[in-house]
Amino acid sequence: MQTYPNFVSHLECGISGESDYAPGEIHALSRRGRPLLVRYDLQTVKAAVDKDDMWARGGGFWKWRELLPVTKSENLVTLGEDDTPLMACRTLAKDHSVTGDILIKDEGRLPTGSFKARGLALAVAMAKELGLTRLAMPTNGNAGAAMAAYATHGGLESYIFAPDDTPDANIREIQLMGGKIWRVNGLINDCGKIVGEGKEAMGWFDLSTLKEPYRIEGKKTMGLELAAQLGWHVPDAIFYPTGGGTGLIGMWKAFDEMEKLGWIGPKRPKMFAVQATGCAPIVKAFDEGKRHADLWQNAHTYAAGIRVPVAVGDFLILDAVRESGGAALAVDDEAIEAARAEIGAREGIMVCPEGAATYAAYLKALKEGQIGKSDSVMLFNCGNGLKYPMPEATNILDRHAPIDYDLMLQG
Repeated sequence: MQTYPNFVSHLECGISGESDYAPGEIHALSRRGRPLLVRYDLQTVKAAVDKDDMWARGGGFWKWRELLPVTKSENLVTLGEDDTPLMACRTLAKDHSVTGDILIKDEGRLPTGSFKARGLALAVAMAKELGLTRLAMPTNGNAGAAMAAYATHGGLESYIFAPDDTPDANIREIQLMGGKIWRVNGLINDCGKIVGEGKEAMGWFDLSTLKEPYRIEGKKTMGLELAAQLGWHVPDAIFYPTGGGTGLIGMWKAFDEMEKLGWIGPKRPKMFAVQATGCAPIVKAFDEGKRHADLWQNAHTYAAGIRVPVAVGDFLILDAVRESGGAALAVDDEAIEAARAEIGAREGIMVCPEGAATYAAYLKALKEGQIGKSDSVMLFNCGNGLKYPMPEATNILDRHAPIDYDLMLQG
């Protein structure tokens, strides 16, 4: 067993700043019922490690261990993580007369095919380190698959509850990965109530989005990684598919930590929280100048990962968006589908609906002047597009009949 140098100093309430939460203990929400944030002794980290040496390590997001809370190597739960690629969309840039880089960060390359692997790997590792054995969570699909896989690999039980219209591929994946999965006749917040109400009877720990401190720490590695990939710089803007918003909050936290470490300067990307018009509580709160979002009624969108009617970390999302000079934007399902088709046909990149929403939002921001044509932007594709329905291929050839090659050129 290898003991990692641990630089966690304390945990603090995300809304009040109360900092009397000791590391190494089981924590859920703060006493104020808000997310807890892990804080580090960054001056000691700065003296102990070199950013380029860290970046040169293997092991995907585990390379950032001095900025993560796990203390013992035996508690790491790894499924072969690697850094996810940045792909330049030069054809799309040309199509829209854009001179700035359009980059897609493809998180679908991670284990279980989504960016949920980052947060759940850390949460499961910390659950193991803290002696927990039974975990539960609500999911719209990919988070449940990640928890099931990492929990099973780490020797923990997982209980997962999903809306009954969750894509079947996700449900089957969760079951195949050893998770105990139930479909529920409701939305993800209804599933979350079941998890909360079952704590005493089942003895499970609630791993719901932002209801424990460590999924943020896993998701913040996206910020560390993209800065390193860009030569310790940040793009002008980030478009992020936002349901619970853990990744947006995590990246904003990573940028702050990196500046304090001297790894990057004070520049921040404009953070764009992207939602669907059928479920846009963050967008509504942003437009109305509120710090908290109301429960969205009758939520619907085929981009299931961003169908989250209420987020416990709403104020952290909105704070980051406003402080960065960004915005919260909503796009409809038609625009999402069109964006997915355009990215595939023009760049040969397969994205999930939630990832496609970021491109649709980018085009909207470009049209409305919120982004300039010379700005460098990063779009997050959060999941593997193979998990989602694709357009039907209808062309058929009869090998015994003459082939009309002119018609083939037209189609």
